[in-house]
Amino acid sequence: MITKSWCIEMAQRERDATIGSGLLSRDPFCVAALYVEDGGCYFAAGGVDPWDERRDARCYAGPYPVVAHPPCQRWGRFWHGSTRKPHQYRLGDDGGCFAAALDALEMWGGVLEHPCDSHAWKHFKIMPPKRHAGWRITLNPMADLVDGDGNPAGQRQRGGVWWTCYVEQGHYGHMSRKPTWLLTQGVALADLPELNWSRCEQRLHPTALGRYGYEKARRIGMTAMVGGKDKTKIRNATPVEFRDVLIGIARTVNRK
Repeated sequence: MITKSWCIEMAQRERDATIGSGLLSRDPFCVAALYVEDGGCYFAAGGVDPWDERRDARCYAGPYPVVAHPPCQRWGRFWHGSTRKPHQYRLGDDGGCFAAALDALEMWGGVLEHPCDSHAWKHFKIMPPKRHAGWRITLNPMADLVDGDGNPAGQRQRGGVWWTCYVEQGHYGHMSRKPTWLLTQGVALADLPELNWSRCEQRLHPTALGRYGYEKARRIGMTAMVGGKDKTKIRNATPVEFRDVLIGIARTVNRK
């Protein structure tokens, strides 16, 4: 049986071999980007160790602070599947990705990104942020959890305060407003960035506006009109400017 301990041991061996070979810098400002698209924007960023699907970020074993983008499909508005065929899936059935991302945040510090109104916040007892109101303190979501081997996750607590906020990626280069929740650990409030907390201007796709009228164009948003084989990748992509904000947060983690 493959346990989390075995998985982490394999990841540690990969980490040590990678650092030993000089392929990954020992720079103290390095960060790890978890659950990212193969060949996406994090692969082009300096000082970043990207973990795509092939590497399985659930096995991340350090040593860097993280920028985590755990899958959101089973936590979002349509967690159950298509409205034409509802309840194909169970709420939160993401293979343990979000819990593992919290575990990495607990161990190494950093920042986690998820869609606004993610059901994961309620499930893990994270206090939801207020819209357009800046950073808000929240309880440690790992306090009552156990890891994959049944050990209390809270025993590994780094002692950092957890903060959450609401921000819209449209201010940072995304084609839509894309309301987003962030969760950080290991970063002092004084070191957290003052983001653009305001509401983005309304954005309507001209094709949708002409074809369906204002009400439906407003309801379906910009990304609903993105088609083609890469539509999911385009919709989910993190803008470079926003990526740099998240990397900057992870690099301010207290690494003591």
